[in-house]
Amino acid sequence: MNRPVTEADLAFDARPETDQSFENALAKARAGDRLSVADAIELLTTGSESEGIDPRRKEQVLEAADRRRAEVVGEEVTFVANLNNNVTTACNVGCLFCNFKDAAHTFEESYEGEFAGFTKTPAESREVVADAVEKGIYEVCSVSGLHPAFALDDEHLEILRAHPEPKEVNFKPPETYDVDPGTYTEQISAMDVGGVHVHSMTPEEGYHARRGTDWSYEEVYGRLKDAGLDTVPGTAAEILVDEVRDVICPGKIGADEWMEAMEAAASVGLGLTATIMYGHVENEAHRALHLERVRELQQRVDGAISEFVPLSFVHQNTPLYEHDVVSGGASPAEDELMIAVSRLFLDNVDHVQSSWVKYGDEGGLKMLNCGADDYMGTILSEEITTRAGGEHGEFRSFGDYVEMISSIGRIPVERSTDYGTRRVIDPDDPPFGPRLGPQADGSPLLPEERPTVADD
Repeated sequence: MNRPVTEADLAFDARPETDQSFENALAKARAGDRLSVADAIELLTTGSESEGIDPRRKEQVLEAADRRRAEVVGEEVTFVANLNNNVTTACNVGCLFCNFKDAAHTFEESYEGEFAGFTKTPAESREVVADAVEKGIYEVCSVSGLHPAFALDDEHLEILRAHPEPKEVNFKPPETYDVDPGTYTEQISAMDVGGVHVHSMTPEEGYHARRGTDWSYEEVYGRLKDAGLDTVPGTAAEILVDEVRDVICPGKIGADEWMEAMEAAASVGLGLTATIMYGHVENEAHRALHLERVRELQQRVDGAISEFVPLSFVHQNTPLYEHDVVSGGASPAEDELMIAVSRLFLDNVDHVQSSWVKYGDEGGLKMLNCGADDYMGTILSEEITTRAGGEHGEFRSFGDYVEMISSIGRIPVERSTDYGTRRVIDPDDPPFGPRLGPQADGSPLLPEERPTVADD
């Protein structure tokens, strides 16, 4: 979409109006009954019969969610030693909520203007991950722009080269660009070093890795798994309601195709996570409908989703904000209710994550008392939120985690990506560094001097 979004674009069919009452929805939540979309709308709005969030009702929802959290997972707060290694910022999809991407044409050898993005070769990705593994990380998360030269593998690259209308499939050959990103399988294989867990290839990237072919998502994710992929991040979900997607990301796959890709990834044995990106143009009805789709997906993939991650929209520096479509993001009260209702509604997903990148330390800790039980990971480099205007930093040490989690009376626990392996940490027995990874020995993740993440 190359024009500003108008009020007509936001005349949504789904509206936060129900015949349910807040009191009935709250009673169901407290009793542990499965909630409906109408129940979720009432809890997210603290009553759809009036505007604004009622502080007293909000606290009742938060209390119900915190009790449910304690019943499901106890008092532990988990985190992981991980690295974000995003391969490229080159992208031409045009999502209006994103400021991570850089226009793909600016990466071409012939381009003579200013250039601010980056692309890593597979060798460079391997070097970045190998260095981080030596420091103790054991998960690498990689979510990248949809570079026109990116293909699934050599076979896919040849198919794209032979396509009669390359523009229709968003393809330009690697030699067009200053840096060749390699193929997806080459990048995954490069990051699969030292026993690290590779968490990558969102449904949107899965679509990019099959464009111009009749390959199924099962075929694509099967090849990626063979290359070293372990789990798939359920980002690119944004809001799983197409009338919202048509406004904020009209160039992306639709909600149904996102679901299809996730089911396919699970069918070949890959674990999943799921997200929601909220606080932009959507309303509480859309948030509730999104939760319903995630709950339905979890049923169909037989519990393959390990965690649900609410992501509060960071509006600064994004086209939605620059075009005056939004004036800000979600309020702290909306953030708290999103976490809480996620816990109450998703009765088949055990773990709900609080993001210190989105909420900051103080806000992130607050979310751990609203239903969340996971506190992300160390994240040695975080470019996406930072580029959008996020201000909460790019790294947390294990010492930071132990101090923060203990400060709210909870138990710090190191975990594996799939939550299958856990280590309870004694706050009185330093050093606290990671011990679950293949090269981790319990020493601090990094020296006392914090890393400086240079621009790529």
